[in-house]
Amino acid sequence: MPCMECENGKVKFGKTGACEYDTIAECEEANKDYYEELKNTRIVELVIEDDNQELAIDAISLVTAPAIEQDFVYFGKEKNNLTFAKVDEEKRMLVSPALIPNKQIFRYDPQTDSDYYVYFSKDTVRKASELYLKHNNHHKATYQHQDRVSGVLTVESWIKEGDMDKSKLYGFDLPNGTWFVKMRIENNELWSKIKDGELKGLSIEGYFTDKFEAMQNGKPTDKDILTALNEIIKNQTKSK
Repeated sequence: MPCMECENGKVKFGKTGACEYDTIAECEEANKDYYEELKNTRIVELVIEDDNQELAIDAISLVTAPAIEQDFVYFGKEKNNLTFAKVDEEKRMLVSPALIPNKQIFRYDPQTDSDYYVYFSKDTVRKASELYLKHNNHHKATYQHQDRVSGVLTVESWIKEGDMDKSKLYGFDLPNGTWFVKMRIENNELWSKIKDGELKGLSIEGYFTDKFEAMQNGKPTDKDILTALNEIIKNQTKSK
């Protein structure tokens, strides 16, 4: 929940904070307790283990509050987000980052009652994007990390590799190594929620492991994997 700029040029603390500060420095000074605590917060790199690649990205979920804090853009007659082209509403397309490398994502561990952050390296993001397609998960989607939904299909998937990347045409200015997807939404209920602004972004579902723990521990059992996967999904839902 860092200090961030508002549309009017002011600065707010967190996504729901008031736009009351003139500068980032002023905001950080006013909320210095948060930043001091942040220095002592555990930061975990998540990786994909070779033995569990089929579980890496099981599905992509359409959510109201994406963990990566980036909303998607969608194309429709009522709200055309593209300035360079007119897109037919019948296409029902949206574009969004699925994973951003080195982006710290807040998590809460109910077992230890502690906050922490996780992140993915560029290599892990690329590997996840490749495994997502390799295991034919491009047609798997959920709603708010809970219900499986039909009528959602990933039609494009790419990694940003330079300043000329087409993601900029959609209004995104994210680091190289970001995984982007374009999805077709044929589900009428979901499309209505997207147009109404209820659904704002994407969040991945899958099994990742702490890099340090992976180096220290042996191969997890099937029960360990399923338990970890359920905890990831549950924690993502709680943090929305």
